[in-house]
Amino acid sequence: MSPAPPPPPARRPAPPVSVVGVGADGWAGLTEAARTVLRSAGTLIGGPRQLALLPPECAGQRVEWPSPLRPAVAGLLAAHRDRHVAVLASGDPMFYGIGRALTEELGAEALRVLPHPSSVSYACARLGWPVEDTTTVTLVGRPAARLAAELYDGRRLLVLSAGAGTPAEVAALLTDRGFGPSRLTVLDRLGAAGEARTEGIAERWDAPPGDPLNVVAVECRAAPGALRTGRVPGLPDEAYEHDGQLTKRHVRAATLAALAPAPGELLWDVGGGSGSIAVEWMRADPSCRAVTVERDPGRAGRIARNADRLGVPGLRVVTGRAPDALAGLPAPDAVFVGGGLTVPGLLDACWDALPPGGRLVANTVTLESEALLTERYRRHGGELVRLAVAHAVPVGGFTGWRQAMPVTQWSVRKPIPAAGPAGPSPDHEDLP
Repeated sequence: MSPAPPPPPARRPAPPVSVVGVGADGWAGLTEAARTVLRSAGTLIGGPRQLALLPPECAGQRVEWPSPLRPAVAGLLAAHRDRHVAVLASGDPMFYGIGRALTEELGAEALRVLPHPSSVSYACARLGWPVEDTTTVTLVGRPAARLAAELYDGRRLLVLSAGAGTPAEVAALLTDRGFGPSRLTVLDRLGAAGEARTEGIAERWDAPPGDPLNVVAVECRAAPGALRTGRVPGLPDEAYEHDGQLTKRHVRAATLAALAPAPGELLWDVGGGSGSIAVEWMRADPSCRAVTVERDPGRAGRIARNADRLGVPGLRVVTGRAPDALAGLPAPDAVFVGGGLTVPGLLDACWDALPPGGRLVANTVTLESEALLTERYRRHGGELVRLAVAHAVPVGGFTGWRQAMPVTQWSVRKPIPAAGPAGPSPDHEDLP
């Protein structure tokens, strides 16, 4: 009997991918450790600008990222897995950079990251602004409207530009949103020998486009009479374009408190009206997401305009009639039902879509819908409250109260199934 063939040699694990941050000063600004990595790499992957900064002594194969970049990451890295790969990034790779995509694809243990000072660090150093007190907003691959959610009088912002046209776009948005008196400082090619600086006021901005590699610093100043929008739910009703289908300010604040948005969570806003609940859910944190469902196309368009104006252009608007329009939507963490409660199957569809621990809040002003919510309260528990708001109004030469229609609100958290009876722990020994 012949001996069994030897097993094939084990495949060597792929070497870690090096991710090297490069500044506008290029090779001269790199540490010796970063230079050593780039010299020894068999494959150098990056954008055209970063690759052009490398000297001839970096002899590895140079590969430009294709566009769109994200879908190509896994395949490109797999094609070069047996060689030492070095990926070039702008500044700090883990700050709005390629480092995030690489970590999600490969895991942190497969990377060796060598960061460079970010453009934010350079900008704060030039301006004398503490980094921890400065808010950063990126407009790279994102609509400028998202900047509107960060505008507060006296605040300092750093805007990561998408290109040479971003400063003018920022100035126009500030002026349109009531922050025309804000001071802008555009910092070009931070860290490079050709670093430049341009200053001006948003409503009078007329500077020509400069270098595409720039950061816009904004010292926010509200114009006299500008609408004040706060950080907590309950924006003024006049912040919204609406046709009367609007959850009014005080009820809206109570509704958002019951929904309890948390970072990264997804809301279904069913019967969107003007979209105010979804808009303020998303304003609670930049990572909050929302889908609003509205059957009327005119109102759906109005919701999109409100979202854009109030700084959450990522709000997804679905035009259709619930519950049919809910099919295929990603599972929510919370659901708000502001209309259509008596539509057959609507509440059941919303309840069934919620995961254990998810929240549901429903508001109504009609007796028929109130009876429905009362029945659900008896079945599922939660909290049933009546919200009544009155406003002071002139009564002849005096002042009296005008009562708004009371709102019945049911809020409930879907139960989390209890764990089964605990058995003995694995290391438990029965005693005689």
